[in-house]
Amino acid sequence: MNEEPAAPAQAAQSRAATLDDLFEADHSEDVHSKKEKKKRRTGCLVALVILLAILGGLTAGGFWVWNTYGDKISDVMGWGPPEDWEPGIATGEVFVTIRDGDTGAPVSTALYEAGVTRTENVFYDYLVDENIAVTFYPGVYKLQEKMTAQAALEAIQDPASKAENTASVPEGSTLEQMLPLIADGLAMPVEDFQAAVENPSTYGVAADSLEGWLFPAVYTFDPEVTAEQVIQRMVDRTWESLAAAQVPDADAQRILTIASIIQREGRADDFDKVSRVIQNRLDDGMKLQMDSTAQFGYGELHAGVVSTSEEAQFDDNPWNTYVIDGLPKGPIATASDAAIDAAMHPADGPWLYFVTINPQTGETVFSTTYEEHQAAIGTWQQWCRDNPDQGC
Repeated sequence: MNEEPAAPAQAAQSRAATLDDLFEADHSEDVHSKKEKKKRRTGCLVALVILLAILGGLTAGGFWVWNTYGDKISDVMGWGPPEDWEPGIATGEVFVTIRDGDTGAPVSTALYEAGVTRTENVFYDYLVDENIAVTFYPGVYKLQEKMTAQAALEAIQDPASKAENTASVPEGSTLEQMLPLIADGLAMPVEDFQAAVENPSTYGVAADSLEGWLFPAVYTFDPEVTAEQVIQRMVDRTWESLAAAQVPDADAQRILTIASIIQREGRADDFDKVSRVIQNRLDDGMKLQMDSTAQFGYGELHAGVVSTSEEAQFDDNPWNTYVIDGLPKGPIATASDAAIDAAMHPADGPWLYFVTINPQTGETVFSTTYEEHQAAIGTWQQWCRDNPDQGC
């Protein structure tokens, strides 16, 4: 996101009950009792009766209600596609990383993104429906695609599912974030890895830091592996990705820097367009003004909010592209194959601005003029007002 002002604090507001309220589910991290869940479902069924009465009695109003709430009615009645997979169709092998402190909701999302569960919330809903209290232990777990929520939980709780000597480097992560994850996965002291990354030249990297040079992937090592060997393998994997994207060795640091911004700023299907915005702004002599660079330079990249604080935006450091000209000092995070390829092969287009107008879906608007960009920012700010608890 570029040239985006920090979102104003959202005051808590009371609002009148609407038809939406009849369908709202409680997604707090507390596991509810079956009694509470039953009450919520009863409320939805009452709402359904009311809506069906409207559908039967008011043609025009009925069409509006169906167009607006049809999906929710279908969910209540079970008319839509099933949320869970059928038992017995699980296949293949996938790795799911559970991080320290993860609870039901983030684990549910991780399972869905890995292709284990059919929908994003089915695992969490299963925990709630069955009133299951579970502690999740960090690590990398071997599961299968197309597992039921129940089967996924049983696998996570089975010690045999936890991959030994396996380390996971997440996309868009920093050294500060990933080194403890690697150490946990390999049951080695984190200090070993902190010492191992101090001298990039050891691994053939001509840079001041290995930030952005440890390729994001899941790795399995022999039990006697050393920290230096782990880091070398991850750096080698980065060189493989650079070679696949036809990046000249002399240009590796610059491309990784661009790719790291792309990784943090866009969703995968927009990577090449974000790359084009970066290139167009560099060509026009404009400051990049990328929030991710300001957040990294100020130490708030993983703060869990979309907006950049005023302190970060104006902090004078060599990564903050609101202050400096050109690219930041170096990469700000790990970059995937797709981001590296996009850095080398930007899309064709005149865009100079972009803003994610819906952080939940990742929907992003790319603009050519500042006026168009301001209108898109207005859409994003309205989304934040409508969703005050979503990290704006």
